[in-house]
Amino acid sequence: MKNRWPPATRYFVTALILIVLVFVGWQARELFKPLITAGLIAYILYPLVELSRRRFKLSQAAASRLVFFFGLALLVALPVSLLPMLTREVNEVIGDLFRIIDDVEALLAKPIAVAGLQFHFNDLIPALRDSLSAVVQFLPENAFKVIETTSRGMLWSLVIVVSVYYFMTDWDRLRDWLIGLAPSDYQHDIWRLYRKIKTVWMNYLRGQLTLMIIVAVVFSVIWSAIGLPGALLLGILAGLFSLIPDVGPFAATALALAVALLEGSNFAWMPQNHLVFALIVAGLYVVLINVKNIWLRPLIYGRSVHMHEGVIFVAIIAAVIFTGIIGAFIIVPVLASLGVIGRYLHARLMGLPAFEDEEPVASPADPPPGAASPAESSPSADSAPDVRAETLTPSD
Repeated sequence: MKNRWPPATRYFVTALILIVLVFVGWQARELFKPLITAGLIAYILYPLVELSRRRFKLSQAAASRLVFFFGLALLVALPVSLLPMLTREVNEVIGDLFRIIDDVEALLAKPIAVAGLQFHFNDLIPALRDSLSAVVQFLPENAFKVIETTSRGMLWSLVIVVSVYYFMTDWDRLRDWLIGLAPSDYQHDIWRLYRKIKTVWMNYLRGQLTLMIIVAVVFSVIWSAIGLPGALLLGILAGLFSLIPDVGPFAATALALAVALLEGSNFAWMPQNHLVFALIVAGLYVVLINVKNIWLRPLIYGRSVHMHEGVIFVAIIAAVIFTGIIGAFIIVPVLASLGVIGRYLHARLMGLPAFEDEEPVASPADPPPGAASPAESSPSADSAPDVRAETLTPSD
């Protein structure tokens, strides 16, 4: 074939393509985080797409569009409808905080004597009041103005929204195109690897939902047991926010602490001092969140993706430190997916079956099943015919 490139040319072009891809990827590295975020949102919405497709007998694309536009309308409608109420509640919370500062200031107006030494803490209150006032200047009107004038954030949000739409509606075509780039001899294996990896991510999503339900139930029960107002709502929020590693439960508990400081307990047998009650809530949070992070989350994820609990715990902590929230969210299924690929490569390199229903690959030195071995097929010295006896005649 005259137009076939020689090996040196092919290697050079391949290396050049890799260099260009690395250069373009480095220049567009800021685009990766919004795309990963969009992919995660599409992944989280995938069960709703499957439910809509089966419930309403829709195609994959139609179900994806239905879920996308319904979620987008909900995302726009909720803040618009809740904004007046949120503004009013924020102003009330700010007023309550200033009243609490006034109470603390009155409490600390007198010096505290410890072992003959007097400590004056009243100087701390003006500094705390000034810090709170500086924060309040941005709430709530100025904060929305900052968001509206931040064009960069709005553009990235637009990229995420559009990418979610195309990931949900055109993923099948994108997947087929990517797999079609591989040589035809390997496409069957890639398809099977894709299905295995998809199973890993779906199992991880089921583990996430299981963890959310358990966290919501436990926090609702605990908050109800101590008489925290709005215990059911705060418990549900704790379960929903647990989808975001570490940061989500902390945000939900911050809401619970604010409620405890402002409202106190509904039960007479609990301390009626709001500060003491808030400390009880904080202590329960520390206990529950450590049980969840150290034992419950690794256990559920480990059973979902078939990984050791210790590996999952260390991986999540390391991802939070080095990559942030997104990395902590995807580190477990990414490691499980790498395990699937690693086992496949190991099987192919060692000549072992890469999938459960594959037949073992026979070694070139091994005879095929049912065939005689070389030692059995080759005549031995004992069984070889006596050529001399066969060639002798009676006259000899």
